[in-house]
Amino acid sequence: MTRASGNLLAGAATLVAGLGLWLFAGSVDLPAVDPVKVGVVMTCAGGAEILLGLYRAARGRAEPR
Repeated sequence: MTRASGNLLAGAATLVAGLGLWLFAGSVDLPAVDPVKVGVVMTCAGGAEILLGLYRAARGRAEPR
């Protein structure tokens, strides 16, 4: 597995988990954190990691100068 595909896979998993928290954990009450806010942060982090994976995949195909 290349580094780019690893970033894509981890980013997709983080994004899906974050979306799940964001959409379905609104009624859960935890004393330390708000699951909805954690879901938003995880969704943003997953999206950023997907973008990093796409960048690395595109950069890996370019010929060295």
